[in-house]
Amino acid sequence: MTMEERSAILSRVDHTCLRVDATWEDIRRLCDDGMQYKTASVCIPPAFVRQAKTYVGDRLPICTVIGFPNGYSVTSVKVAETRAAIADGADEIDMVIFVGWLKEGRIDLLEGEIRAVKQACGDKILKVIIETCLLNDEEKATMCRVVAAAGADYIKTSTGFSTAGATPADIALFAANRPAGLLIKAAGGISSFADAQEMLALGADRLGTSRLVALAKAKDAAK
Repeated sequence: MTMEERSAILSRVDHTCLRVDATWEDIRRLCDDGMQYKTASVCIPPAFVRQAKTYVGDRLPICTVIGFPNGYSVTSVKVAETRAAIADGADEIDMVIFVGWLKEGRIDLLEGEIRAVKQACGDKILKVIIETCLLNDEEKATMCRVVAAAGADYIKTSTGFSTAGATPADIALFAANRPAGLLIKAAGGISSFADAQEMLALGADRLGTSRLVALAKAKDAAK
């Protein structure tokens, strides 16, 4: 892989640290790496958004998570979380749906919640995590339509906190069922540049991972 190819992949990466035990030092290093390798964003816990935005300024977009990782907060709480994150400086929001509503067929509630969070985002990017490992293919296809109808920007596979992450089959399914304009984020389990290339070739527009920058750093250090 050439440096240009590596850089092109890293420019599509949300460089991620969502560990429960993450400290500011962890987040600061994540931001440093994101700026050095010119990633699409860093994805971090909401509690660090204000500090991270102050640290990076306009050099790197800050992404954070809402209703994370289980998605069963009430809508008003997700909206309040989103408004607080935007006020703190978040540029992108990754929200988790309430999978129980999907299992019950409460599509109206799902669409309404996503729409409410998007309204709270204003002109900021909204990605909607549907936790594909808990869904069947019909539910995944349904959510492509719901996410688009609600005005969100991306459909995203996974939190990385459930039973599995992104799979090539899920990205292919998203690509086959997404309405025009809906983007795809593959997250969870992307552990190599080969994985990343496969996901992008299948239709992913963004990748959520902590591993690719680490691999790039290790290779650079070995030179």
